[in-house]
Amino acid sequence: MLEKWKILNSKFVFENKWFKIRQDEVELPKGKRIDDFFVLVRPDIVLTLAITGKQEIVFVRQYRHATGEILLELPAGSFNPKLESAATAARRELEEETGYIPQEMIPLGKLYDNPIKDTNTIHLFLARDVRPSGFQQLDATEEIEVVLVPVSQVMEKIVQGEIRVSGTLAALFLGLSQLK
Repeated sequence: MLEKWKILNSKFVFENKWFKIRQDEVELPKGKRIDDFFVLVRPDIVLTLAITGKQEIVFVRQYRHATGEILLELPAGSFNPKLESAATAARRELEEETGYIPQEMIPLGKLYDNPIKDTNTIHLFLARDVRPSGFQQLDATEEIEVVLVPVSQVMEKIVQGEIRVSGTLAALFLGLSQLK
């Protein structure tokens, strides 16, 4: 039977507003000890599959520094569940990044991004009948191009490698399967 690891000691070795790095000393079920297992404590994320009345998906194209690439992905952002609900955060991030507002929000589920090293959860939503509000409000680090893609063309873009961000792919497969 599988068992959880025992945390013998834990301390933060780095902290800022975006994430913390925690160093855990752990004991594995068979007795082996690891004194430097590092964990990224990151905020939760909301990610929204937004679909217009014309059956177009609202994507954002933006530069992602860690990969050094400009990527096509669904609107997303971090939030603090102690300050707002995931659904409220998803609505806010959708409008801030794209200028679109939803008529209906449907939870699609929760996923772990990288459960071996990261603590955060990705909350996925389907936003139906979204419409432009004209109130895009980007953060200082954001330069975003809003891209509308017909639902019928999404699978082709995935196969061609144009859409390749894991959370975006998960939301697309979960959300589009609900629409069928």
